[in-house]
Amino acid sequence: MSHGKGRIVLKFGTGVLAKPGGGALDVKQFRRFADEVSALVLAGHPCVVVSSAAIAAGVSVLGLKARPTDLHGKQACAAVGQPELMRLYTDSFRRHGLKVAQLLLTHGDIDSRTRRANARNTLERLLESGRIVPIINENDSVAVEEVRFGDNDRLSAEVALLVGASRLLLLTNASGLSDHSGRRLKIVRDMEKAFSYVRPEKGEYSVGGMRTKLEAVQIAVSAGIPATILDGSAPGQIPLGAAGADAGTRFVVKKVSGKKAGTRVDSINRAPLKS
Repeated sequence: MSHGKGRIVLKFGTGVLAKPGGGALDVKQFRRFADEVSALVLAGHPCVVVSSAAIAAGVSVLGLKARPTDLHGKQACAAVGQPELMRLYTDSFRRHGLKVAQLLLTHGDIDSRTRRANARNTLERLLESGRIVPIINENDSVAVEEVRFGDNDRLSAEVALLVGASRLLLLTNASGLSDHSGRRLKIVRDMEKAFSYVRPEKGEYSVGGMRTKLEAVQIAVSAGIPATILDGSAPGQIPLGAAGADAGTRFVVKKVSGKKAGTRVDSINRAPLKS
């Protein structure tokens, strides 16, 4: 599926959108991300943002001292925080003359043929405008999968497949995937070996971790979409990642019989698509 200069899906995790400690959103980060994404959009690369941090936003709006540990408390925070999350995106992209659109999805939407088609058609219409940036989040107020684990990583890969993206960029607090000596891996071709480097640590307010990011990468590259894990705390990573330059860790699409792999592989063992 070809779309001009190529569509780019970017995933921003809670760890790169919230201030240290995770109790409030970082306005400067939103503006910087919007600056860099807007430059891509205005250069002809349609972009879709998959964003976490609704729960973190809700913690701040409600004035809580800590993130709730119970499911319903987290979902309540997400319901309160989602409007604040979208307000920051709206304000940040408006500075560049761009509008944003909100889509709240669940994995059930992706797995249903009808709802998947509806989501795709909606995104197609939004991206056709050339001046709208869709912002997608897991519907945390009713869904439970991303609240418990994943932090939208795998959803971002599914969205990349949905819109026929040319690249998936995952922004995190790490410089990329590191080997056992702590050295950043610039290019990865062997996903099985990549998983062997996973460490258990992750941020307090981040739900996923490197493993879920690699699972997202595996879904993308298996469908012929190259992916990059980038340092979201460092300026200039997004344009470098979008260009396939030396930034973060790049995951290369394998070629089969001279062609790129293009078959969707479901690495999280969900059921087949439902009607």
